[in-house]
Amino acid sequence: MTAGISSLTSLSSPSTGTKTGSDASTIAGNFNQFLTLLTTQLQNQNPLDPLDTNQFTQQLVQFASVEQQLKTNDQLGSLITASKASAAANASGLIGKTVTADGATTTLAEGAATWTLTPARAAAKAVMTITDAKGNVVATQTKALPAGSQSFTWDGRSSTGQLAADGKYTLKVQALDATGSNVSVDTKISGAITSVDVTGAEPVLTIGDRTVALSSVEAIGGTGGN
Repeated sequence: MTAGISSLTSLSSPSTGTKTGSDASTIAGNFNQFLTLLTTQLQNQNPLDPLDTNQFTQQLVQFASVEQQLKTNDQLGSLITASKASAAANASGLIGKTVTADGATTTLAEGAATWTLTPARAAAKAVMTITDAKGNVVATQTKALPAGSQSFTWDGRSSTGQLAADGKYTLKVQALDATGSNVSVDTKISGAITSVDVTGAEPVLTIGDRTVALSSVEAIGGTGGN
């Protein structure tokens, strides 16, 4: 008789691809039907070989547990949908704001490309090497870097004095202190957000023609750099 109850339970289970709570054939929707079939089986069981009470109770508990899990999944799905909608609404409010994010590659536009540099300590000599998208060295500059966060702007002029074309450029900094020891320099990019992509698990911001994840943003300023 126990095997009969197990079969009934499996018949009441929904297929993997069925949306929970939206199909009348789900376990939750067929709970009353399951109880009706089970009651009928109990009424017609063999008196000489009755159903084991403990097994009967365990199967009822398991069935109720699965039903509750399905309802919980429904609620979690609703919470995730609401959370993504809220994140999308919040991210859209960032358009036009100036942000600072991790990265050494930024965009040269209208004769300016800007990075934010933070040396571990004051550097007596720092060699700035700027390369284009193909890795070719376009310009080099040498200057001292005081301690603390600071802005470095390249005017787009190459080492030969020619104006470089707009596009992506990468900055590499090799710095030394007064004793000749290496100084690490943290490089970040800054720019105004032009669009936000919220189709993925995390909003992705577009700064010029470069994209950065929202989690990599370290500072957000006002609209237009104000």
